[in-house]
Amino acid sequence: MDKAILNENNILLNLGSEPKNQAIARVGRLLVQNGYVTEEYVIGMQLREASLTTYVGNGISIPHGMPEYMKYIQRSGIVVVQYPEGIDFGEGNLAYILIGIAGKDDEHMEILSSIALVCQEEENVLQLRQASSKQAIIEILARGEQ
Repeated sequence: MDKAILNENNILLNLGSEPKNQAIARVGRLLVQNGYVTEEYVIGMQLREASLTTYVGNGISIPHGMPEYMKYIQRSGIVVVQYPEGIDFGEGNLAYILIGIAGKDDEHMEILSSIALVCQEEENVLQLRQASSKQAIIEILARGEQ
């Protein structure tokens, strides 16, 4: 995985549970803090969640902005936030890993498909949930590019 897209500065481990909207805001702030998006993109992430859940199953949520907010992406990046207790996404769905994505231009679908390949395997998701180091998270997500 390209270090410009995912590196140790983009990962938060072992966070306590919080309401879904706060968790998505945290993911968005991390994207802003690391120079991937502007603040406006975070609004698009909240609107996306309000219109259609970003919970994709297997304990994973992939918060991202609405299409009209893509113009606020400065460069492609991924952030990962690990919640051992889970975040309630409604209807009995708990997300233990939130992967915020900001894909510039055509990279959006590439990033999404790479993450989807990794997260469709329950073993990978379990490893993401139990990872005790940021490097382990990076190595697991890099499997989607192989």
